[in-house]
Amino acid sequence: RENLQDVLPSLPSQDDYFLLKWLRARSFDLPKSEAMLRKHVEVRKHMDADNIIAWEAPEVIKKYMSGGMCGYDREGSPIWYEIIGPLDAKGLLFSASKQDLLKNKFRDCEVLRHQCEQQSQKLGKKIEMVLMVYDCEGLGLKHLWKPAVETYGELLSMFEENYPESLKRLFIVKAPKIFPVAYNLVKHFLSEDTRKKVVVLGSNWKEVLQRYIDPEQIPVEYGGTLTDPDGDPKCSSKINYGGDVPQHYYVRDQLAQQYEHTVVVNRGSSHQVEYEILFPGCVLRWQFRSEGADVGFGVYLKTKIGERQRAGEMTEVYPNQRYNSHMVPEDGSLTCSTPGICERVALPWGAGGDPLSAPRVPDTPPLPFLPADVLRFDNTYSYLHAKKVSYSVEVLLPDTASAQQIQQLGDRLSEVALNHSP
Repeated sequence: RENLQDVLPSLPSQDDYFLLKWLRARSFDLPKSEAMLRKHVEVRKHMDADNIIAWEAPEVIKKYMSGGMCGYDREGSPIWYEIIGPLDAKGLLFSASKQDLLKNKFRDCEVLRHQCEQQSQKLGKKIEMVLMVYDCEGLGLKHLWKPAVETYGELLSMFEENYPESLKRLFIVKAPKIFPVAYNLVKHFLSEDTRKKVVVLGSNWKEVLQRYIDPEQIPVEYGGTLTDPDGDPKCSSKINYGGDVPQHYYVRDQLAQQYEHTVVVNRGSSHQVEYEILFPGCVLRWQFRSEGADVGFGVYLKTKIGERQRAGEMTEVYPNQRYNSHMVPEDGSLTCSTPGICERVALPWGAGGDPLSAPRVPDTPPLPFLPADVLRFDNTYSYLHAKKVSYSVEVLLPDTASAQQIQQLGDRLSEVALNHSP
C-alpha cells in the first residue's frame, strides 16, 4: 500500500482484499506484484475502464460473440457461461478488429467485477470470484483455426494479467474428444493456479452443477428451472448463443498470415514432406498460399516406413484437390486417428511427370499426424510455369491430463451401459 500511494486513487478498489489478489498472483513477491498492478493501471487507462460498461460494442460482436452472465452460485458468486460450439471465430475476426474483441472481453470482466461488489454489499460478505461454465458441445476443427486460437490466447492473457485470483471454478461440460487438443493450445496462457480450477465433467454434469448452484439459478437448458420472462429455457436475454456471422458484416476477406516455409514447385513436380505420427488424438493444422495460380493439396498415409512412396502407394486420407490459394489463402486441419507417418506434398497442377518425384525436405521437423499428410500444390495442368508456395504445418498435441479425464469418463459410461444392458 505504501509503495502504491501514487496510483491508489486510480484503482477500482483500495481495500486489502483487492491488494492481496495481486500479491497472491505473484506468490507474494513484492516487486513483481507491484509491477503487475502498475501495468493493470495503464491497461485501465487505455481501455477507459471507468466508462467501459457504457461502451457499445460493434453490432456484429453484440450479436455473435457468445457467452453471458446468468445467475449466482450457492455462495453468491456470479456465474458466467461460455458457449463454444456455435461461435464463428473466423467470421468475427473477419468482421471486427481484434482491439474491439479484447475491449469487449475487458468490459465483460468489469461487469463481473461490479457484480461481485454488488453481491458483497447485498450478502454482507466478501464475494471476489466468478464461477464459469464452458459448454463445449460442438467444439470442432474450425475452432482450431490459428488466428482464432492466437486471439483467444490474448483474451485469456488479458484476463490473467488484469483479473488475478478472480476465478473460483471452471466447469467443462459436454467436452468432445478433441477438447484435449484445444485445451493444450491455450493452457500455457493460464497460470498453474487457474489450471487447477479447470474440471472436465462427465455425463452427470447437471447433477454436479446443482451441487454448486441452486436449480432456480440454472437455465433449463443446463438442468435447472430458470427461464427468461417469455419462457425461453436458454435464457437468451442473458446468454448469447452466437451463430454464423453473415458475410455482409465482413470488412476483410482474409487475415495476413505468417508462413514458416516457402518452396518453388516446378511444373509437373511435387513437394513432399514426411511427418511421424506419435500417437492418436493429435490434430494436423496447415495454412498455405500460392503465387500466380492455383495449386493442389492432399494428405496421405504411408504404408511403409523408411522408404519413399508414390501417392498411389499410400492411403489418401484428405482428398487431393485444387485450391485458388493465389486468391485466398487456404487453411485446414485433420484429426489423427492412427499412429504412423504422414506426408504433405505440394504439386503444381500441370504437365505429366511423376508428381511425387521431389526429394524429401531434410530440415522440416517431425510432425505427429493422421496416417498421411500430403500438401499437394499441383501445377500439372500448367506446362510452362512453376509455382511459389508458402506454407506452415503444425501437429497439435492433446493435453494428457484432460485426455485421460475424458477417457475415464467414457470408460465409466461404457461400464454403466454394460451393467444395464438386458
